[in-house]
Amino acid sequence: MGMVSEFKDFIAKGNVMDLAVGVIIGGAFGGIVKSLVDDVITPAILNPALKAAQVEDLAGLKTDGGILYGKFLAAIIAFLVIAFVIFLLVKSVNKMKKPEEAAAPAGPSQEELLTQIRDLLKK
Repeated sequence: MGMVSEFKDFIAKGNVMDLAVGVIIGGAFGGIVKSLVDDVITPAILNPALKAAQVEDLAGLKTDGGILYGKFLAAIIAFLVIAFVIFLLVKSVNKMKKPEEAAAPAGPSQEELLTQIRDLLKK
């Protein structure tokens, strides 16, 4: 009975639940980004660039040895898009967490303060 109780306490901890939610949302977000790359970026940007380079299908690019470097390039593009979107999300969340503080007026430098103290001590 002790093992079951410990397991229940472990599962109920906030960190485990937060991690589970993060993994599930991350999986769903992966589908959204895959659709963004496959359905928006590839037809709108990548395909015209490939046609200009006289390459019709990025995923079909391969060497004589059968290496599918086109699929690898598509995976790199998807990774860069995901990384950029996550960067934007983190940046916006950080901006919401701490509102921009008004810049404090610049005070006297350390040297100016020491000079003032020296002058006061002379008097």
